[in-house]
Amino acid sequence: MNDIADVLVIGAGAAGAAASWRLAARGMRVICLEQGGWTAPEGGPADGADWERRRLGDWSPNPNTRRTAADYPVTHAESPFRPLMFNGVGGSTVMWSALLPRMHPSDFVMRQQDGVGDDWPIGYNDLAPYYDLNERMNGVAGPRGNPAYPPQTGRRLPAAPLLPGEGRIISAFERLGWHWWPAELAINTVPHGPGRGACVGCGPCELGCPHRAKASADVVYWPAALALGVRLVTGARVADIPLDAAGHATGALWIDRHGRRHLTRARTVVLAANGVGTPRLLLLAASGRFPQGLANRSGLVGRRLMLHPLARVTGLFDTPIDGWRGNAAGAITSHEFYESDLRRGFLRGVKLQIMRGIGPALTALGAGGARLPWGRRHTATFAATFGHSLGVSICSDDLPDPANRVDLDPATDSDGLPGARMTYAVGANTRAALDFGMARARDLLSEAGAGSLLDVPLLRDAGFHLMGTARMGDGPQTSVTDAAGRTHDVPNLYIADGSLFVTAGAVNPTHTIQALALRQADLIVATARGQRDPH
Repeated sequence: MNDIADVLVIGAGAAGAAASWRLAARGMRVICLEQGGWTAPEGGPADGADWERRRLGDWSPNPNTRRTAADYPVTHAESPFRPLMFNGVGGSTVMWSALLPRMHPSDFVMRQQDGVGDDWPIGYNDLAPYYDLNERMNGVAGPRGNPAYPPQTGRRLPAAPLLPGEGRIISAFERLGWHWWPAELAINTVPHGPGRGACVGCGPCELGCPHRAKASADVVYWPAALALGVRLVTGARVADIPLDAAGHATGALWIDRHGRRHLTRARTVVLAANGVGTPRLLLLAASGRFPQGLANRSGLVGRRLMLHPLARVTGLFDTPIDGWRGNAAGAITSHEFYESDLRRGFLRGVKLQIMRGIGPALTALGAGGARLPWGRRHTATFAATFGHSLGVSICSDDLPDPANRVDLDPATDSDGLPGARMTYAVGANTRAALDFGMARARDLLSEAGAGSLLDVPLLRDAGFHLMGTARMGDGPQTSVTDAAGRTHDVPNLYIADGSLFVTAGAVNPTHTIQALALRQADLIVATARGQRDPH
């Protein structure tokens, strides 16, 4: 590829897809390199009888379990959490549950408001128009007017339908006087968007949606980007980002599926490989100019990893609830305990999410927290458990800690490049927040009439919100990029994924990741056209 792109995007996931579309829509010539390939939504196991088995094997969200040629190993011996991500067109949105909440305004000013973490160099209002745009692109089910947020505009799809028994949860919220709201889901409850159907409530959303009702980036952004002329190259594993004599990125060196090496040149490079993949590539690109890793004079590349530790309390009810039906993420959220309250003994807060049940095989194996006995009592216990449970997931804010990090590991991928190592420990503030949230979850489920409660203090499969490993900020000593996501050290190299996050908030990050990428695309275009420097 000897032609020079205006912008080269590395990674075709949530951020890379949104950025590629927006750049092309604004007139840029864009090439995107993706180390994985396409996964047809109708080709997944969601409508097969063996979907639970495949969820534990070739469709596991853990790359160390899948071990495809597109994956790289992520060592996690020094973390209580397994890494969860997907390499391919659409990235991890292929496997996500499609929750699309915004961060709160307070998440951007934590240091100013609460004295912990750091303040972002941008605020909620900077992202508000891009939140709006991303919602128009994806389609969002759930009514406007959530009092947890500033007023929002725009069309919404009908809220996801409730399951039998979820009305009891809502009544419990009302009696306790706690905030609740229909979950903001990037799932079509009615047909919306070209070629996309409506959700039929089959359940295994994390295994691809055969109806294309789930707004994964391969379904929403990529068809639009390709129609605008974006060139998407799959099976392209980036090994290096070379620099010229002036210290500008010249493109990317990549390896195809046959082991051949290629150089794609570009005037601007955007790295969108997720909160583990992006620092891995920057560290792989170490050189004499940048011995600690590309754009890493601050020493912060890979550090301040944030993950959103999760706990869960499951309630078992005497009457059937059919909790395994419907979208996997559930239909009800609560931000009652989201903001700081010093009387609780910790700072920041938690989001409560009503989670639906799991399938029959995983229930029998005890994956939901209920350890079913083997032998004579197994069938009776299974009958009293399956379809009778609803859970409350507790998502905690996660304060940044430089000791939590991503670095290189000796284990290599299929092209012989070093993998990644994830080092992480749950902080005392986070543990206190999770314990507080679990107590509130027990109160809620008991009020709703649950006969027994099952506690999971920490979910091991919670390594899916990968944030903070190349944070944005105001200066080169305390951050990796500026407010536009442009690296301080390499002026034409940008980062456009969860690595940019300064704080984690207590909500799912995908909406903010895509809003940041859309905003960054506009800033890149403005700079390229010689407009007033927006950085």
